[in-house]
Amino acid sequence: MTTASLTPSPTPTAADTSPTPVPRGTHRSVLRLHRTTLWAALALTVLALAVTGYLRLAHEGRPGLIRLLGLSNADDLLHTYLQRGSVALLFVPLAVAAFTAGPLVARELEAGLHKFAWTQGDSPARWLGARLTVAAVLAVAAGLAVLAVFWVGGSGLVHAVGDSLYLGWSDGPVYAATGPVAVAYCLLAAAVGALAGLLVRRTLLAMSAAGAVTGAVLWLLSSVRWDLFPVRTATGSSARERANWFPGDVPADNYVMDQGVTNAAGERFAPGQCLPDHPAPSCPADTRVVEAWADFHPRSHFWYVQLIETGIVLALAAAAVYAGFWLLRRRTP
Repeated sequence: MTTASLTPSPTPTAADTSPTPVPRGTHRSVLRLHRTTLWAALALTVLALAVTGYLRLAHEGRPGLIRLLGLSNADDLLHTYLQRGSVALLFVPLAVAAFTAGPLVARELEAGLHKFAWTQGDSPARWLGARLTVAAVLAVAAGLAVLAVFWVGGSGLVHAVGDSLYLGWSDGPVYAATGPVAVAYCLLAAAVGALAGLLVRRTLLAMSAAGAVTGAVLWLLSSVRWDLFPVRTATGSSARERANWFPGDVPADNYVMDQGVTNAAGERFAPGQCLPDHPAPSCPADTRVVEAWADFHPRSHFWYVQLIETGIVLALAAAAVYAGFWLLRRRTP
């Protein structure tokens, strides 16, 4: 009878006793989960760039299909497209906010999918960080797409004074689509969307709340942006300037904030409302016009205001991100 040799069991190694490694690819899984939406957004961007580029080529003297189809003048068509398109581009941050709040964050919290992710080695902070990273990349890409679309169509037309296609650089939509503030608002939208998703935890309600807050910030800052930087004041005392209520040395490419006239004491008032026979209660006692004045922003103030507003928006975005992680820590045992 042979005796079977006993094989000793292998000694556990350090690799065997080490804890299970944290699974990688969290960001990739988020991208794969929402790849349909991301591909659709990319397709819309490419389409917008193609249409804008074609209209710009038509404006440069190659109307091609526009003329064959008997459409309106290529210049007018590009002008209308850019004017309405710049307004439509303001909705890009709202779309980023709604997407981040609903599909990225609130839907997983509502369905309880976050608990499964946390049991698979993802900490709550890493879970939220992955979604914020994807949202931030999407936000930057959306902001750059806005700038690219408007640059292709409006390059050289925004500041061309006297051009039939002149687009005012101080107009709200044009201003927002031609500087870094477009990217900043998209980043703010992503941060607000994540915070709204964590707070509400209901997909549709979170999307609505994020869009409403982002829109409110857009509206509020757009109403005060030109008060963020000091204006220049021009005066004129000639008879013609007093009659026109406007000084003659104001640059053509400017944004006038306010204008009026002054009396001998330097008090400002609107001459149309301060008639000598029937002065309004707010009019000064002496309504004799001495000189005209105008407070305005020259073209050179564009970048100052852009950078100041961008800094404010990025600070709000950072505050929203901090609030999101703080709230997640409070709600996580």
